[in-house]
Amino acid sequence: MSEMQQAAPSRAGQVAIGLGALGVAAVLAVGAWQIPSAAGYSGVGPDFLPWVMCAAMAVCGVVLVWQALNGGWRDLEVPSGAAQGDWRALAWVAVGVIANASLITTIGFVLSCTLCYTLAVRGLRLSEGRAGGGVRRTFVDVVTGVLISAPVYWVFTKLLAVNLPGISASGWI
Repeated sequence: MSEMQQAAPSRAGQVAIGLGALGVAAVLAVGAWQIPSAAGYSGVGPDFLPWVMCAAMAVCGVVLVWQALNGGWRDLEVPSGAAQGDWRALAWVAVGVIANASLITTIGFVLSCTLCYTLAVRGLRLSEGRAGGGVRRTFVDVVTGVLISAPVYWVFTKLLAVNLPGISASGWI
């Protein structure tokens, strides 16, 4: 296959990504349009930052499309990693994220995030070609998950006054 034949699908994909970025900018614009623009402190309203993000995303999209149409993206490195995705590893990570979202109001922030961490770490290990982990490794992952999620929970609920679902009436777990 010639270099030109190989470049065509690659450039089509590059154009599609650039157009996708422009689509995201359009969605951001619709959202920013719906925010009231009443000026606040120093004449800046609550819609200012969404419009800045919309403009930045649109500029990125235009640059990506322009580069794709004018010789392709510059200085691309050869992708690292395996030639195919590891579906088993992805399943572990996806189940962790879905379990977290599904159970956070039932078992609380700390336990659901601990479960998410434990499952995701197992998936990431598998994606590296290492063993997922036995009982000891899983125990260490659970303890690590608690040591990460509990302080996050306490900082958000006690210091920042953000309501996160807990499992105790005291709000400490």
